[in-house]
Amino acid sequence: MAGDLIHAVGKRKSAVARVWMKPGHGLITINKRSMDEYITRETDKMVIRQPLELTDNMDKYDIIVTVRGGGISGQAGAIRHGISRALSGLDPEQRLILKKVNLITRDARTKERKKYGLKGARARYQYSKR
Repeated sequence: MAGDLIHAVGKRKSAVARVWMKPGHGLITINKRSMDEYITRETDKMVIRQPLELTDNMDKYDIIVTVRGGGISGQAGAIRHGISRALSGLDPEQRLILKKVNLITRDARTKERKKYGLKGARARYQYSKR
């Protein structure tokens, strides 16, 4: 059993998803809940399924995910990244398919830190002439 488990880590914004894949029937479990129970927005579900649909693996693997940090959208992106990395580890042909649509690359866009003397990362305080 432990031999056919594939493990990968996906990241997006401040979310980190640990993904385990095993041969199965296409069940996706996120934090011990079904995907439909954990993620309500349909676009986030599509984001998660994207690498599986591109490589025709929708009903071939059961996926177990533990995800922490960030919001639901960032978590969905982290899960997509983790699934993509797990699939690319299985087969070099699938890696090429996923690389073409930029799913293996980690999206490095994160929140910029607040700077001193400013209201936010770049926003200034409003200037008052009088």
